[in-house]
Amino acid sequence: MTYPTPVCHVMMKMLDHPGANKHDKAHFVKVHSYARSIGLMEGLDADTQQTLEVAALVHDIACPLCREKYGKAPGVLQEQEGPALALALLEDVDMPRAAKDRAAWLVGHHHTVDPVDGIDHRILLEADFLVNADEGNKSMENILSVRESIFRTESGTAMLDAIYGTGPQGR
Repeated sequence: MTYPTPVCHVMMKMLDHPGANKHDKAHFVKVHSYARSIGLMEGLDADTQQTLEVAALVHDIACPLCREKYGKAPGVLQEQEGPALALALLEDVDMPRAAKDRAAWLVGHHHTVDPVDGIDHRILLEADFLVNADEGNKSMENILSVRESIFRTESGTAMLDAIYGTGPQGR
């Protein structure tokens, strides 16, 4: 099959990824949606936007392996195992090597909140939290704490506020 963009190619590869369950697939699609929207609203250039979207799709690529190898998939293990898996998946995707390397770096740091290295890293953190807050039934106290400590983009913060009523007007 021919894909119109590298993002479409990666989406299909991840939907067919061995070991990924329905939750895994729904999770990365949701993170991608938020990351894509935040990136577009923040005005990322086309190359950074594409790399961000690819990273959002593959950010949890290590979860099936971690569950099999360790019996669990905490963030530290995802960051440890994920970059090599991401690079392997991206091998035949038509995008520059530097973009593949950056996407793999983002996979290896998608739970690392300090230091944040670039707007793409910041957006991936925000998009992943938007999904994890809902999936993990995070408390309002946790959501407010993360709003103050991690969220920095105007768009990501506006999304968080719209979903959870966490802005000054919603408190």
